[in-house]
Amino acid sequence: MSKRMDKYLMMLLLLSGSLQAQTVITPGEVSTFGPIAVQAPILLDSVNLSDKPFSDELLLSASIIFPAPEKFTGKELPDTAGYFRMPKPQQGKVFRLVSFFVSADRYGKGKLTVTSPNPLELWIDNVKRATKTATNDSLHLAGSVDAVLNGFTNNSRVVIKLLTAANDKTDAMVKIEVKPDAADSLLVYRFNHLNRRRIDIKDILEGKRVNSSSISPSGRFVLLSLRETLPGGENRSHTEIYDTRQKRIIFSEPLNRPQLNWMPQSDLLYYTGDSEESRTLYTFDPLTVTTAIIAENLPKENFLIAPDEQSLFFSSKETITISNPGGLKRLLGIDDRQSSYRDRYYLYRYFFDTGLTQQLTFGRQTASLNDVTDDMKYLLFSVSDEDLSQRPFQKSTLFLLNLETMETDTLWKDQRYAYSAQFSPDGKRLLIHGAPEAFNGICLNIKPGQIANSYDTQSFLMDIESKNIRPVTKNFDPAITAQEWNRLDNYIYYRVEEGDRVNLYRYSPQKATFEKLPLREDVIRSFSIATHAHWATYTGVSSSNSSRSYLLNLKTLESTLISDPYAERLNQLQLGEVKDWSFTSSYGDVIEGRYYLPPFFDPNKRYPLIVYYYGGTSPTTRVFESTYPLHVYAAQDYVVYTLQPSGTTGYGQAFSARHVNAWGQQTAEEIIEGVKAFLAAHPFVDSTKIGNIGASYGGFMTQYLITQTDLFTASVSHAGISNITSYWGEGYWGYSYSAGASANSYPWNNPQLYVEQSPLFHADRINTPLLLLHGTADTNVPIGESIQMYTALKLLNKPVEFIQVAGENHAIYDYQKRIAWNNTIYAWFTKWLKGDARWWNSLYPDK
Repeated sequence: MSKRMDKYLMMLLLLSGSLQAQTVITPGEVSTFGPIAVQAPILLDSVNLSDKPFSDELLLSASIIFPAPEKFTGKELPDTAGYFRMPKPQQGKVFRLVSFFVSADRYGKGKLTVTSPNPLELWIDNVKRATKTATNDSLHLAGSVDAVLNGFTNNSRVVIKLLTAANDKTDAMVKIEVKPDAADSLLVYRFNHLNRRRIDIKDILEGKRVNSSSISPSGRFVLLSLRETLPGGENRSHTEIYDTRQKRIIFSEPLNRPQLNWMPQSDLLYYTGDSEESRTLYTFDPLTVTTAIIAENLPKENFLIAPDEQSLFFSSKETITISNPGGLKRLLGIDDRQSSYRDRYYLYRYFFDTGLTQQLTFGRQTASLNDVTDDMKYLLFSVSDEDLSQRPFQKSTLFLLNLETMETDTLWKDQRYAYSAQFSPDGKRLLIHGAPEAFNGICLNIKPGQIANSYDTQSFLMDIESKNIRPVTKNFDPAITAQEWNRLDNYIYYRVEEGDRVNLYRYSPQKATFEKLPLREDVIRSFSIATHAHWATYTGVSSSNSSRSYLLNLKTLESTLISDPYAERLNQLQLGEVKDWSFTSSYGDVIEGRYYLPPFFDPNKRYPLIVYYYGGTSPTTRVFESTYPLHVYAAQDYVVYTLQPSGTTGYGQAFSARHVNAWGQQTAEEIIEGVKAFLAAHPFVDSTKIGNIGASYGGFMTQYLITQTDLFTASVSHAGISNITSYWGEGYWGYSYSAGASANSYPWNNPQLYVEQSPLFHADRINTPLLLLHGTADTNVPIGESIQMYTALKLLNKPVEFIQVAGENHAIYDYQKRIAWNNTIYAWFTKWLKGDARWWNSLYPDK
């Protein structure tokens, strides 16, 4: 070897050592608290029950509830040797607390080392990780302790508890170092003093949130329903009552009173309590915090209090019983696999004054209560019949029952797309909810050759006397999800799907005009109107905050925040920005979308991209918490892009009708176009590292997309459909969902659709590594859909993994399984989009 080559190798070795040395980092400042005086206990004996004498080791273990980070007001800088120094006490012994936060920019492994001449405890995220019991006389002899940082170090709070005494040889001193493992040379650690960390999956699962709000008849009180999930998965219910006059919570309890709701006319709540045999109905006064019994010995059913508060209505179940040979079951129909198929429900009315229970319906058909007039003269109920001769395979009939004479009038018969109805305030009209095709298609607004998307629900008005029906929302693009006719202002209030938002509109039947309400959240989840006052309450969520509840003045349309229980936790989270971004497809449509940036986003870097979609009938709404929380993906330094392609409701009937008989056609093209356009418009995205993920119909879209393109680097399909034919026949709702998605198309009359659009029949085109996830108890999309694709790809020697989630249905709700399932997704993307398989291998080692 030449001298020149020897010199070159020596330079490389020196450079390597220099780079390795640079991976050790130390904080430039720490926060401190104290001193905290500590004294030894009175020694009644020389030893304790374990025959141990009292020592500084036992004194060091004295419990301290560490103050909040903002209480650490002391600031210390390191000396030239890297030690942070704090004076020892003039007498006795004290604790000194040292605090800081440490983060890493990726998954990996490192070591935190704390060196000190003092006895100390090292705590990370409130868990004691190491203890040093010895006191050293000099820095030269100072001992150290280590703690392993494994996985994602997500702004972990470190607290060092130092014990120092007046007779120590030195002041209290501590040196802090963090170093990645050799295998993690690219891992970068950072110190800071901000109590803000990146969001993780536990932030989505845990914490206290307000679920819904409802307002009392006078508008004075708001009932708030809250739910808290503790670490480990335990759920707790909470109830609060907000007084709008006092502008504060006047009642709170960690209980869930069954069927808790407002009485129709008075500012009293009602709820139920059960004995072994029967149910009792109570009222609760929020001002006096007193309860009263209004009915006893009731059946164990769900109750609707009549508008005059003199009676209640309920449904009671009977079940068809048929004798079959032991262990055998003859199906009575397609849906007889479902446990409730043989159940029938009948309407009853109970009178408070006499105790009489009157049966209102009888026979072999289920009767569903729709509404009751304020004057208690009339009741609406509907019956549904299975009819397999024509989609949607159900037809309904609506009856008007005179509660005084018990005579009925048929308001409509054998309608296939009318879903429910409610009375107008004067009882002369009906507000109806249904699909565009209801009532012979009078609400249709589609193009020639299209079939309407039956999930794009509409609103109708019927005059009861003439039975004339008017389509209210025919030219209104948002899809109707809920509707209520307000008695005071005579507006109809609509909760609607509008793009990726759920908004609120009100409609004037007199002027036939719509007005959008300026509410403060992107997705309105509940809306409640006071019976006797111009007040309402709503609960909603947005892309970067959890659920919040508001009081709404219906005259001024001003909102007042009354509940935001997740705010404290949210303030600890460092979220990235969410930005809207749309593109014009080759079909000429503006396809809306949005994207999530990582926290501490650097536009000069290039980030891998994750694309999320549903692609079915519903948009990917702007919610903070979801089964696929996009902020959590972004927190792992991905850019996340989601879009609303053709077929999505909330953009008009012609747009949503593209979902019908498509199964990926046009939708997949738009997703591919959108990703390519997004890459071109955003140079901070690495075009060679793109992941895609979807669930249910979105899982189908994942599988279908990778038969059409090699654009994606890694793919995830949860509960995805691989074979449209088997899903159509085996899923509990396969054939009924297909009545909308595959209208009038069946395997025998349109095999082209069922074969050519099924990813399974094109598995040989798949080159993208695919992760299949599926609950073993999935009744919606049976697990066989993933089994088929896994089998095909294994036989084809294509990169595929299949993870089954034991006992879970279509969604994963078990706390521990949901964490492991999410970590599986994160590890898969880390392996393929970041070139790091260690997380995946730690979860699923080969042996």
